[in-house]
Amino acid sequence: MIGRNSPIAAMTCGLVLTMLCAARFARAAEPITPEQLARLRAEIPPAPSEQKWTQIPWQTSLWAARQQAAAQGKPILLWEMDGHPLGCV
Repeated sequence: MIGRNSPIAAMTCGLVLTMLCAARFARAAEPITPEQLARLRAEIPPAPSEQKWTQIPWQTSLWAARQQAAAQGKPILLWEMDGHPLGCV
């Protein structure tokens, strides 16, 4: 059990005090200008060479993929992720 005089309690208290002191000096980032936003929006999208995976004829039905793989004698690559199908949220 951790008592008030234990080293862990002292370190925790010190860490909390350090974080509170640091928070006093933290400040919010400056807002970006419309010109900066336009430049960032131009830089963020991936290049076509980084989107090769979009050229693969993905199947959304596992059964259809199994039938096609069996007919062509090919293996299946199953790309699975948890979360919402339009993005992990």
